[in-house]
Amino acid sequence: MKNKKTFNLSLLNTAQREAVEHLYGPVLILAGAGTGKTRTVISRLVNMLRQGVKSSEILAVTFTNKAAIEMRERIGQMIPKDVAKEMTVCTFHSLCVRILRKDIEKIGYKNNFTIYTASDQVGLVRKLISRHSAKDESLDHNFAISLIGRSKNKGIPVSDKEGTLIGEIEAAYNNELKLLNAVDFDDLLILAVKLLKEDSSIKNFWRERFKFITVDEFQDTNHKQMELIQLLSGSDQNVCVVGDDDQSIYGWRGAEIKNILEFERFFKSPKTITLEQNYRSNQGILHTANSSISHNVGRRSKSLWSKIDSKENV
Repeated sequence: MKNKKTFNLSLLNTAQREAVEHLYGPVLILAGAGTGKTRTVISRLVNMLRQGVKSSEILAVTFTNKAAIEMRERIGQMIPKDVAKEMTVCTFHSLCVRILRKDIEKIGYKNNFTIYTASDQVGLVRKLISRHSAKDESLDHNFAISLIGRSKNKGIPVSDKEGTLIGEIEAAYNNELKLLNAVDFDDLLILAVKLLKEDSSIKNFWRERFKFITVDEFQDTNHKQMELIQLLSGSDQNVCVVGDDDQSIYGWRGAEIKNILEFERFFKSPKTITLEQNYRSNQGILHTANSSISHNVGRRSKSLWSKIDSKENV
């Protein structure tokens, strides 16, 4: 394989190299801030190809289109473009779209379904609030959309304590989307999970398609995203997740920190590798950061260090 950039394990530190070389079975890479996470992930994906894994069997999932584009570009700097194109590097949502476009008819939709944007949601919810509200009632559309999304992700209808009106809006919203053969972004994940759960032939198709799964920013995954990963992983469970529980910031939108804290509960006997050497900050800064964050309750043990010396702490 002729590469634009040389693949050189000697450029990696011991923990990074261990992560790059451990390809089989479930792997949890705890990557503290500034520890070369992206370089490690890219090197690991490239090493899969060097070890004979087909590029078409590799799935790498991240959270934003920007991150997916950056990952594709960096992979393309190390392997031929035609090989890189066969590797699936995408967001959770685009992965779910791919799954649903193929087989969503099995759960009552047409495969040319429309995906509602945030502005589409606002327009529909405003219309429904106007239709269902009494003269003396008021309901903020953004609040309603937030509750509906939370309800979908938790799999629990809006409770009575939120009010009868929001319950009516939620039911009408979901019915309206179904009538329009439309889904919102929350539905993409929920329906993909439903499809894989209910049809083993579809689940097995995607398991055979993606034999090696990598998930970046794993600390930000929610319950349904974890469920999707589990459904896609075959008996070999060649799943590598990369994240840092100390950097979890999306609890407000449903991120489940227990996905990373209790990874062993979801995948049997995983290999855990901790990246602790920091390349951004000096030891003084890291000493202060470690001391501060060590008091956090419910975290994976890690202590960042650096070869960049400092005589004073911060």
